[in-house]
Amino acid sequence: METSQRHALIRNEAQKHGKVTATDLAINLGVAVQTIRRDLRQLCATGLLERVHGGAVLPSGVSNIGYGDRRALNRDAKIKIARRAAQLIPDSASVFLNIGTTTEAVAHALQTHRNLMVVTNNLNVANILADNPSCDVVVAGGLLRRSDGGLVGDLAAIAIDRFKVDFAVIGASAIDLSGDLLDFDPEEIRVSQQVIRAARSTILVADSTKFTRKAPVKIASLAQMDHFVTDRVPSEMLINQCADWGTRIALV
Repeated sequence: METSQRHALIRNEAQKHGKVTATDLAINLGVAVQTIRRDLRQLCATGLLERVHGGAVLPSGVSNIGYGDRRALNRDAKIKIARRAAQLIPDSASVFLNIGTTTEAVAHALQTHRNLMVVTNNLNVANILADNPSCDVVVAGGLLRRSDGGLVGDLAAIAIDRFKVDFAVIGASAIDLSGDLLDFDPEEIRVSQQVIRAARSTILVADSTKFTRKAPVKIASLAQMDHFVTDRVPSEMLINQCADWGTRIALV
């Protein structure tokens, strides 16, 4: 297999799962681990991946990856997370869903709920839940971010300030091992912070790849979340901190 073919396959695996390991790639591609490590060095040198212990992850920092690529990342885990989060929300509840591919998955998981009122600044969520005849959808107006259908800025924050919802379902682009929830756009973060203040109960939905990513702006802390639904928490210390904070972790 030529180098360019291997590089394409490695990037495809990284886009599917968020992270690749040298050992797994060597087995799957039928080449030596040393060859894969050389491939990873080359891909990281061009900025297509970032090295981590044992492998590489999709690049992060001051800008997010494309929304379509994010939808594909760890898709199976997001579906499981969404279904578990939906179980925390009863019928006849008011819910806020913010911007993100995992919150979109939660919207799909709420399709059979009855008598919901959903407030969102995510046009994708609104379109998904428009198919649920037993769900009233309120769209918080704001500046349209065409890249992901999000509504952000002062108008969205002001609109959300008029609500007090039972549940807020929050996504994040990255999670620091200290428990900080991080994102890229300060305009979006202001809306998310307003949502947290406007909710009686908060649910963070995020898969474990978020622990391998970085983003520059803090949304909140896991200490402010009532529930954290995820597939894995890679830090025993953070698990213990969540217990101290009263943040209930639900693993899928």
